[in-house]
Amino acid sequence: MESNGQPKDRDIAGSKAALTRAAKQALALARRTGTPCWVMRDGKLVDLAKRRTVVAR
Repeated sequence: MESNGQPKDRDIAGSKAALTRAAKQALALARRTGTPCWVMRDGKLVDLAKRRTVVAR
């Protein structure tokens, strides 16, 4: 890592954005198909597809 907190490797630097896009797409697919989208929140498994609103973190 460089001193500004960003990785030197461009592939690594873009991975957070790619994971965020993939998570949004997975949640959208789960809501469209009526399937669960499980994540760990505060040590508990939570189905995000059941929620009507998106929780910002």
